[in-house]
Amino acid sequence: MAARTKKYLIYNLNKKVLELTTLYEISKILVSSPDLMKSIHSILRLLSELLGMKRGTLTLYHPGTKELRIEAAYGLTKEQQKKGRYGLGEGITGRVMKAGMPMIVQHIGNEPLFLNRTGARKDLSKEDVSFICVPVKVQNKAVGVLSVDRLFSNEVSFEEDIRLLSIIASLIGQTVRLHQLVEKAKKDLVDENVALRQELKERYHFENIISLSKAMEEVFDMVGRVAGTKSTVLLRGESGTGKELIARAIHYNSPRAGKAFVKLSCAALPESLLESELFGHEKGAFTGAIAERVGRFEFADGGTLFLDEIGEITPSIQVKLLRVLQEKRFERVGGSRTLEVDVRLVAATNRDLEKAVSDGHFREDLYYRLNVIPIFIPPLRERREDIPLLVEYFLDRAKKEHRKSLSLTPSALETMMRYPWPGNVRELENCIERMVIMFKGETIDVDDLPLSIRLALQEPPVPKDAPLPDLVGEMEKRRIEDVLKKYHGIQARAARHLGLTARQLGYKIKKYHLKNLAR
Repeated sequence: MAARTKKYLIYNLNKKVLELTTLYEISKILVSSPDLMKSIHSILRLLSELLGMKRGTLTLYHPGTKELRIEAAYGLTKEQQKKGRYGLGEGITGRVMKAGMPMIVQHIGNEPLFLNRTGARKDLSKEDVSFICVPVKVQNKAVGVLSVDRLFSNEVSFEEDIRLLSIIASLIGQTVRLHQLVEKAKKDLVDENVALRQELKERYHFENIISLSKAMEEVFDMVGRVAGTKSTVLLRGESGTGKELIARAIHYNSPRAGKAFVKLSCAALPESLLESELFGHEKGAFTGAIAERVGRFEFADGGTLFLDEIGEITPSIQVKLLRVLQEKRFERVGGSRTLEVDVRLVAATNRDLEKAVSDGHFREDLYYRLNVIPIFIPPLRERREDIPLLVEYFLDRAKKEHRKSLSLTPSALETMMRYPWPGNVRELENCIERMVIMFKGETIDVDDLPLSIRLALQEPPVPKDAPLPDLVGEMEKRRIEDVLKKYHGIQARAARHLGLTARQLGYKIKKYHLKNLAR
């Protein structure tokens, strides 16, 4: 009797160890793979091999069709699995789903409710097989059914099998819930992305770009004709004229609108960083490259890459950019693997590229690669009829943002229309926002406009009959003031624009007391 008890205890101990081992392996499977059905198949295989639970299936309920379908199985052929469909309350599987309670059929050959829908058990009357079925629940609501076959035996404890399968079903339910949340998050992101892209497409439609001028109508006409092509576009014009806005209009009115629009200012970075930004780099390519980096060309694959201030890039970058335009191929910095991309390039510059080519500062072959479709964006002073519309738009936007009620007198608007706006639309936008923030009244008049605008429109302090050197000096002073404003006080760029050396410009800044404009 003692030996028999000892044997029973050892059997139970071994069974508990096997169950714990099975549960441990199942938990590892569920966290190791993002593919839910692949994980379930591995679990069903484990139940078959370790615990003798054959022909395991996971059946999930589909509210749309109001039926249960076998989504994962082990021990069934694909054809048998496809046949596993049940209505709610139909057969053992349908009843367990409807009731949310486990069921056991000790002899499937004696149970009329057992449908053998899959056809996996050919002769039920001769099979000494039991069928165990437990619900899979998510937040206490049945979403499916886990079932297995068991060879009937007096040693089998169905209560223990139910307990173990219920634990496994609970783990599966938690994983199903997690996957549902992940899929919902993915769908929400996709829906949000689609909505944002549609919003951007509508925002950058030609009809929504503010302009009444004939000059801008010609720009829109050109943009409309080139948007649907793959051709490289070169946007020419002064700083602040809205070249990025036109680049976005080209992208969002093209077949590439569903892909990325990526921008990069070539003047904002030194050569070494610019190369990495454009082409990416491999880990360890240079000091500080602690991880692999994807470049702008890769990010823009299938979409549009907008390179602003293209005239500022160095000769070595020009060579690499030329190769990408010609071959659509490049290597990351420090890498040997050649990458291929499909990118539509839109470049922009306010420089005289023709002069840069003749002076040897810009490659002629790259110039012709970029200048396939040139589009000139006229400065604001050449389309003054757009100023009232832009003022109204920027004023309304600033008033809403800063919760103020302001208006401009006709005299103030007329003065703004006479001002040459060397910084173009960007300067106008900043001017409006600054006035809305700083002004305390409700009506902005001429005297409330920025001092720079009022001074620029005043009569020259030097009389017209003054000596020629005085008149020339006043004209020179005003010219330097305008250029310094245009380049936001950056002397190196202003000197280059004026055709002076940095030393010559510094002398003139000191001579005309313009230090407050320069940096």
